[in-house]
Amino acid sequence: MSFKNIFFGLWRHFSARRRKQLGLLLALMIFVSFIEVISIGAVLPFLAVLTAPEKVFKHPLGHSIFVSLGITSASELLLPLTIAFGVVAVLAAMCRLLLLWASTRLSYAIGADLSLSIYKRTLYQPYSVHVGRNSSEIISGIAVKTYNVINIIVMAFSWIGATVMLTFILSALIAVEPMVALTVFGGFGAIYWTIDRLTKRTLQINSQKMAYESTQVIKVLQEGLGGIRDILIDGNQETICEVYRKSDLGLRHAQGSSAFIGASPKFVMESLAMLLITGLAYVLTQQPAGIARAVPILGAIAFGAQRLLPLLQQAYGSLSVIRGGQASLQDALDLLDQPLPAYVGTSLVEVIPFADQIHINNVSFRYSAESAWVLERLDLKIKKGSRIGFIGTTGSGKSTLLDIVMGLLPATEGQLEVDGLLIDSTNPRGWQAHVAHVPQNIFLTDASIEQNIAFGVEKGAIDHNRVVLAAQQAQIADIIETWPQKYQTFVGERGVRLSGGQRQRIAIARALYKQADVFIFDEATSALDGETELAVMKAIESLSTSLTILIIAHRLTTLRHCDQIVELGGGGICRIGSYQEMVSNVTTDAGSY
Repeated sequence: MSFKNIFFGLWRHFSARRRKQLGLLLALMIFVSFIEVISIGAVLPFLAVLTAPEKVFKHPLGHSIFVSLGITSASELLLPLTIAFGVVAVLAAMCRLLLLWASTRLSYAIGADLSLSIYKRTLYQPYSVHVGRNSSEIISGIAVKTYNVINIIVMAFSWIGATVMLTFILSALIAVEPMVALTVFGGFGAIYWTIDRLTKRTLQINSQKMAYESTQVIKVLQEGLGGIRDILIDGNQETICEVYRKSDLGLRHAQGSSAFIGASPKFVMESLAMLLITGLAYVLTQQPAGIARAVPILGAIAFGAQRLLPLLQQAYGSLSVIRGGQASLQDALDLLDQPLPAYVGTSLVEVIPFADQIHINNVSFRYSAESAWVLERLDLKIKKGSRIGFIGTTGSGKSTLLDIVMGLLPATEGQLEVDGLLIDSTNPRGWQAHVAHVPQNIFLTDASIEQNIAFGVEKGAIDHNRVVLAAQQAQIADIIETWPQKYQTFVGERGVRLSGGQRQRIAIARALYKQADVFIFDEATSALDGETELAVMKAIESLSTSLTILIIAHRLTTLRHCDQIVELGGGGICRIGSYQEMVSNVTTDAGSY
């Protein structure tokens, strides 16, 4: 996609407020360019006063102004014009500083808007989308590539500002000496254009390499830190570091190459400018008016070139950065274009009534058209308040089935119904308000026990009494009360300061705080030892009988208190029965799956 299309793609994601601010910024650029022209124009009378004050004093337009200001001789011109020139120069510098502040501030504000939009859109994507992609792509998109977007926006403003100023300054120089100004600008412009044509392809390659390697760097960091226990045990730190080195080095090489291409023309142009001005000085001094005419013109050209060259370099350097970041910009735009579900922005979720049963109605599911069926024509009714256990070999579809029940995955064929109402893409939140999920590996934030139980609730809005009640029902309150900071105890990253059983009971407390009435336990006790599993199952068994509880278990004995146990296999239901019925027909070792 061309940069033009990418820019208009980004423009769609700018808020009305940001668009208005961009309009004001453009107006500021024009104003600053006008001040720049005045500062360059002020050089002419200033230098003319230094070389031929009488000629300036007797000029028809200037003479009446000087007399009205009380200046009666040419010798009196130097001080006021020096002061005026100094004031204009300071004003121009202040205006440039204001423009830099405004453009930088707005760029980072837009970057913050885009970063939030990417994160928000990503969080609202269906579960099937999250399952199908690597989290490092998203982290890179939000943390790394969004920063590149900010940098590119800064450079875009810089390029626009430089272009506007170049137009104004060139117009002023043409007014002073048309042929000289066009020769200077045409020569410099041709050189930059040639360099741009020669380096365009390299910048595009670097752009793609930076976009790819930045994602790889995040991926290696995640995998290294996520598997730190195995790395420490196996002692393969050097192998991991070598993988990181290759990705990071490739990224830095591409960044360095693009930076060099963007900055290098400056040094060539500075030397060429000196040669050009020297040549112009010689030519102008050979004219009839001689040095008297040459000095003001050369001064204006030199001053203009002093502003012109940095602006040309700024425009070229900005364009190089934009081209170098184009692939990252496209990746960020792809994330910004993720669709949002229809319910986003609604203040209240209309909770679907649940008083009778959940009906998994002839459901079939597969992850893609090319993949095998995970479930085929599965039909099951779950009464409200029942406790249903699910067993089956790995790959039998237990977790997939409960993901469908939770409204996370849509059935490929068939449908999920609650009290006869179809649950589809239009009303998942209304059903999920009933549901709480307790996985095998609960996600705990590096925050307090209270914040983890009331997960997703702002700290100031947490109901402490409700937290305590949930902890008591989950049978972990007695343990928490023995800790010095009690519910304000920090759990550490991923809950490393807690035992497995404590983490699982906090997960149960979290579900109870939500006040859900459908609990899904997805092998929540399979990683626990026998004694800890008994304690956690005791906490589950003590829950209110009004709750509907669905449990996936690795061991059949874990489900002894379930009303009914469903064995899955071959994409469907192999058998259904009570615990005693299932135990009498166990064919696997020790009743494990």
